[in-house]
Order: sequence, then C-alpha cells, then structure tokens
Amino acid sequence: MQKPANVPLAEKVRPQVIADIIGQQSLLREGALLRNMIDSDDYSSFILWGPPGTGKTTIARLIERNTRHGFSSFSAVLSKIQEVKELMERASYLLRAEGRKTIVFVDEIHRFNKAQQDAFLPYVESGAIVLFGATTENPSFEVISALLSRCHVFVLNPLKDEEILEILQRALASLPQTYNFDADALQALAARSGGDARRGLNFLEMVCRSAGSQETIGVEFVLQAIAQQSMFYDKNGEEHYNLISALHKSLRGSDPQAALYWLARMLEAGEDPMYLVRRLARFASEDVGLADPNALVQAMAVKEAVHFLGMPEANNALAQLTVYLATAPKSNALYTAYNDAKNDALKTSHHKVPLHIRNAPTGLMKDLGYGKDYRYSHDYQDSYSYQNYFPERMGERTYYTPSPFGFEKEIKKRLDWWLGLKQRQQKAGSEET
Repeated sequence: MQKPANVPLAEKVRPQVIADIIGQQSLLREGALLRNMIDSDDYSSFILWGPPGTGKTTIARLIERNTRHGFSSFSAVLSKIQEVKELMERASYLLRAEGRKTIVFVDEIHRFNKAQQDAFLPYVESGAIVLFGATTENPSFEVISALLSRCHVFVLNPLKDEEILEILQRALASLPQTYNFDADALQALAARSGGDARRGLNFLEMVCRSAGSQETIGVEFVLQAIAQQSMFYDKNGEEHYNLISALHKSLRGSDPQAALYWLARMLEAGEDPMYLVRRLARFASEDVGLADPNALVQAMAVKEAVHFLGMPEANNALAQLTVYLATAPKSNALYTAYNDAKNDALKTSHHKVPLHIRNAPTGLMKDLGYGKDYRYSHDYQDSYSYQNYFPERMGERTYYTPSPFGFEKEIKKRLDWWLGLKQRQQKAGSEET
C-alpha cells in the first residue's frame, strides 16, 4: 500500500534506531539495563512510566523492529479482554511448540482494570510472554501489585527544552517546504512544549500550516499560532495530585505568591472550584487550626461564594482565601491531638464510660449507679469542679497542647487557668483524705 500523505509530523520523524533517540540517556546509554536488554534481545518484563511525548512508544516500536521474538501490541483503550486472552493462549502454544517467547506491548496499561490485569499474571509467570507496559500514570497506584512485582519500572522524564529544540530542528527537513524561523522562535516552541516532543512537533506543524508563504517566522507569530492550546493538566491523573500538593505545601510554608500561582494553574486548567474549597477548608483546620479560628469561617464563606457566583467570578474569592490561609499563623496542634486521641480510641474502645458521667433518664439506671456523684459544674465556684472524665482503666491523657502562635496563645492562658483550678482542687481533696 502507498504511504498516506497526511501522516502527522511526529510519526514521520519517529526515530528508527537508538542513536537517533534524543533524551532519556540514563535509560539508553551504553551499559544501562534497558539498553542491555535491547542490544542483547534478551528481555524481562518491564513498564515504561513517563509523561506523554517522552519516548515510550518509540522505544516499543524500536524493540518490535529488532527482536527475533514474537511481538504483539495492544492499546488498553481499544482492546477487549477476550483479545488479550486469545493472544495469551497463542503465546503459550508458541512457547511449548517452538520454545519462543512472545513480547506483548500494552500501551496505556493503566486503562486495564485490576481483573483484566490479572489475566496476564499466569502467562508472565510461565514465561510464555514478556510484558512491556507503557503508562502515564504512577504504576504504584494503577498496576496490580502482583504484576508490578514481576516488572522492572523504567521512569522516563520530561525532555529538556534543548532536547525538544534539537528534535524540532531535525524535523524541519521533513516538512513539505522550507521555513525560516527566527533564532528565538523555535526556542519559544520548545519552551511551551512542556517536555513533550509530540506536542512540540504538533506545534511546529500547526505554526507552519498557519505561516503559508511567510518569509520569516518570528516569536510573536509562533505565540499567536499556539495561543489557544490547552494548559498542561490532567484532572484525574498524577499531575492533579502533584499540583494540589504544591498548593498545600506553599500554604503551609506561608508563601502566598507561590500559593496563588498553583491555585491559578489549577483553576485556569478547569479544576472543579468546589474541590479546591474542600482542600482549603481542610487546610484551615489541619495547618491553621485554633491559631486563627477565623480561617475555617473564611473557608465556609468562600464555599458559599463559589456556590453563589460560580466560575470564573468566584476566582477572586478563592484567591482571597488562599492569601488569608498563607498569611495566617500556623499550628497543627489540633491535627496531632486528634490523631493521638484516635490512636488511643482504637486501642481502648472496650473501656466503659465511667458511671458518674453516664446519663440516667430512668429510675433503673439511677439504681444501677448511672450519674451517681456527678458534679454539675455550674453549681460550683468558677463553674468548675474537678472530676475524671476518662475511662477509669485508662487514666487521664493530654492530647492538645496549643502552639505559641496566634489565638492559641490565648487558648494556652485559658488552659493554664483551668489547670490551676484542677490542681488546687486535687490538692485540697488529698489534704482532706
């Protein structure tokens, strides 16, 4: 068949030999494990994990062209599990009949669910297949542990700007006509490719298509041509969690400038504003807490503003909350206090509530001692009368210790005052006995 004329530029210039691959030198240099596998044509199962456009498919195609083993490829998006099972059976027969292994390349392996991934296990274990997986998602979360333990994970990093630039310069020769770029124009394309060679080549193709017979292509023309491209973001992938982590840590580090940047990155890429409000409200309790009790009030007010205004009008309210939280005094005293109390609760849930602080709504319960000797605090001086509120077998505990910041300084004064009353009453009680 004649080659189609409209093959995308990224496919036209895909490297055919290792020497032509730009980037990922830690994996493909002489002596590296993956390079040794390719050179010797002796493979064990592995997974290529990296963002789009970093060379995963290129490496798989290169192996397919050069291996003596059987080779089959699947896309987890397009293939059905029945097709996978049929291939597994053929691979098993080929191993028994001819002693040959079959290399199975699964693109976007994270799209197979856990039950589907289970289908590979017996064939990987028997040696009938050598599994190559490619994924943009963290395999720790997306690949079943039994399969992951049998695979080496090779991590591909985003390409550097200078590597993208070299790829673009090389690709110019494959274009249907000659284009002249200013020195900085290709550099601008490379910088906006985000380490994704395929994206960079698509940008180049788009710019050249828009340029027509223009003599020289400058930076301004390049930026206008690609201005409508979507931002780098995946609301359901690892990058989503990386960005919310960056926002959270910028807030914790009291850096409102960085926090605003990460907030804008997520909002402008289409993140659900209510998700951000929930995370910010959590931060208000976890990292600010009682150092500024108003932080949670602000978070709830912004939640209402997001509901009432919607996007994009609510972006300023979210920015307001972000700056408030970043500049608020920080304390994780409540967070650690609850975790300590939770750990005790899990260990001591069999301990009974002391009789004197049980409710006694019926006569029988009163006869059984429920509520006996309970002292109603408001009947005593300073509205306080010391009594033990913990299970008798457990003893009293201290979970919450206020920090010296913000409103918690005032809380410490209050705690010290109540502690003073407690100690005086305990001393007076011991002297009476």
